[in-house]
Amino acid sequence: MLAEWHEFYTLIGTAAAALVALLFVAASILANVFTAETADGTRTFMSPVVFHYTNILFLSLIALVPEQTPATFSLVIAVPTLGSLVYSIFVAVRVFRHAISDLPDRLAYGCAPVVAYSAGLVAAWLVFHGFEAGLNVLAGAALLLLVVNMRNAWDLMLSLARRNALKRQSADGAAPSQPPSP
Repeated sequence: MLAEWHEFYTLIGTAAAALVALLFVAASILANVFTAETADGTRTFMSPVVFHYTNILFLSLIALVPEQTPATFSLVIAVPTLGSLVYSIFVAVRVFRHAISDLPDRLAYGCAPVVAYSAGLVAAWLVFHGFEAGLNVLAGAALLLLVVNMRNAWDLMLSLARRNALKRQSADGAAPSQPPSP
């Protein structure tokens, strides 16, 4: 059933694993900007990116398990996807309530993951009922999560770099040359 998808899931899983590793490296380098005051922003913006990359990796690993039936594959995908959808709805609510989020943030951190996980549930249902199109829907959902979270990771790194620069400037007593961005 998934033999022709082997390269796709190998590639997308490798990309997700590499990107989450890079995110950990960047967060380690910029660890001095994680404070009690930024904990809410970290929980709202950083944690979901790691979560979504990990989901893509999980999906890829499950898709690479040989000789699955459509029923077992769809059930193994549907259960964590349902939990991820619930988590993404909570994150979307937090993003919409967060003072620094703008429209692109609300779409990328909030709406897109909800759409992707909803599509994942539809894909699981389609595969369970024997519709091969479900595999295309699932691939589209995984790609949406990957691409949107590449944008989100870039947004996070820019924000952390700005925050780090401001922190260094304030420690040196110099006035910041530009205002902080989210």
